[in-house]
Amino acid sequence: MGRGFGESFDQDVGVNGAPNLTLHEVDTARRHVFKCTAGAVAMLLGSHTLAMSAGWSQPLPLGFTAVPVSVADTLQVPPEYVANVLYRWGDAVGMAAGAPVFKADGSNTWEEQTLQAGMHHDGMAFFPIDGNPRHGLLAINHEYTDDGLLHADGMQHWSAEKVRKSQAAHGVSIIEVIERQGQWRVMPKSAFARRITASTPMAVSGPARGHDLLKTEADPSGSHVLGTLNNCAAGQTPWGTYLTCEENWNGYFSASTTPNADEQRYGLRHQGWGYRWHEHDERFDVARHPNEPNRFGWVVELDPMDPTHTPIKRTALGRIKHEGAITTLSQDGRVVVYMGDDERFEYIYKFVSRDKVKPGGIKANRDLLDHGALHVARFDAAGHGRWLALTQGENGLTPENGFASQADILIRTRQAADQAGATKMDRPEWIAVHPHTGEVFVTLTNNKQRGQPGRDIDEANPRGDNIMGHIIRWREGHGESNDAAAQDFRWMHFPLAGDPGTDKPPYRGDVQGDMYGSPDGLAFDAGGMLWIQTDISTSAMHKGSCKRMGNNMMLCADPVSGQAKRFLTGPSGCEITGLAFTPDRRAVFINIQHPGETASERSDPVNPQAISNWPDGPAGGRPRSATVVIRRKDGGAVGT
Repeated sequence: MGRGFGESFDQDVGVNGAPNLTLHEVDTARRHVFKCTAGAVAMLLGSHTLAMSAGWSQPLPLGFTAVPVSVADTLQVPPEYVANVLYRWGDAVGMAAGAPVFKADGSNTWEEQTLQAGMHHDGMAFFPIDGNPRHGLLAINHEYTDDGLLHADGMQHWSAEKVRKSQAAHGVSIIEVIERQGQWRVMPKSAFARRITASTPMAVSGPARGHDLLKTEADPSGSHVLGTLNNCAAGQTPWGTYLTCEENWNGYFSASTTPNADEQRYGLRHQGWGYRWHEHDERFDVARHPNEPNRFGWVVELDPMDPTHTPIKRTALGRIKHEGAITTLSQDGRVVVYMGDDERFEYIYKFVSRDKVKPGGIKANRDLLDHGALHVARFDAAGHGRWLALTQGENGLTPENGFASQADILIRTRQAADQAGATKMDRPEWIAVHPHTGEVFVTLTNNKQRGQPGRDIDEANPRGDNIMGHIIRWREGHGESNDAAAQDFRWMHFPLAGDPGTDKPPYRGDVQGDMYGSPDGLAFDAGGMLWIQTDISTSAMHKGSCKRMGNNMMLCADPVSGQAKRFLTGPSGCEITGLAFTPDRRAVFINIQHPGETASERSDPVNPQAISNWPDGPAGGRPRSATVVIRRKDGGAVGT
């Protein structure tokens, strides 16, 4: 499959054949542009409307040389390209306050870690400074920690100091980057640079602010939280802010030996996932502080251009295991946010703001994400779908069913989606909106439990033992309007991922071009090319079903023909993630996460270099997650 919905689109090009200004390009522009005139938002809306009517029926050229499958401990890109490591775990953030040196034996202190890149880079975004595509800020998520690498002796002799260091290695980095003579580097002393960690003070806004379930002994008002954690994918707003998303936050808490129903619905369990924070930070002991878990699982908005800005947890967007928060505009100028809940049999969500985006940056839109309607997707038969309102009093969300207020729905969003009758999906992850057609794409990474008793196959999730995953695309509304605020949509697969050469028919899929499995990261560039990143688990890489695919990879796909071409492969044991383009498409930033991961999804605590020593080589010590910048050698647009 992988073709469009039958409409015909003609490509709209500008000077010298370059694409005209798109929503994507406007979104990535620095927000001071929006402060200039009231016509700026009209320009944004105009480009979006133009994109809806513009045509893209011709296949896009994938002009680079495809790279082969690889099992080598290296980063491989096409011969026309060059890749440079920009920002590794432990590198100095660039704040003027200090520049601690990374110690390869893991002996950096927790205080030093607060001034260094966090661990396991994930989603990110690029924010140009003064509209310059070669000078800007990168906001980078740090999803989780591998304590076997983080500390000199791993988790032996566990202590409060080690908990603080682990918390300091979570969160977000804001770094200033600049390109000079073709080389990108991190500015060593930047007024913008900062680290946001699991201990950074944050505000709570929206309908759930002050709710009894958010109140704790340390915060009886239910309006302020310490920290953000397990920051996975991300998003950008049209007014220039960064949305970082809390995903597997439940793993840090130790619940009682018999968690209650709400705790079970979010996966809380006794002793958590082994982080052991609760032993030295009582916030993470649910028995002592039962409401603390309710203060995580949110989308957090922060202003990268203002280092004094307090990050804000936006409760109107719901509390789930957020994989991302991708924004677009409705036809009348409201912001629409698409989000996935990354777990087997969870849901896809959409938030539509009450108010329109205004010129004037964050000051003019400071409360825009606090008012609006949250929806969850139902995928019906024959390619039809419906957005179900998660609004108090609708779709069974009544006091009799445990939802006495909108805040109840937002704190217990999964339970509300259950009640509304949404479609359980195969791990909804990244979402991307086509910058010209407005079509929406989502990765469903995998679900090996699909097809087991009580876990039925359906049209949207059509394969049992779905270890390969798939991508779904949809068009909002009826006809050609494609209004992001519509209540219904039309969907199809794009594609079923897999290996056409495998001897197991369910794993073959219908991929056109280079094979891939477990699609995860997903983004469009401004030219309309779809970039796909994979996250095959390290254990699956050693099984026959996925072994032929080698290390994780990134591909570029044409959304018209469905043709995919392999653009890069990563080092051993890594995941490819993070995806941010400069507005001129002359550079793309990607993240290499957890190189050296073993089949147990951790490093080898005895020999950290057993699987990988990327990026520093044998003499460099431990493998390190890192941000990489990739560009064409001739300075052309990435992907061509």
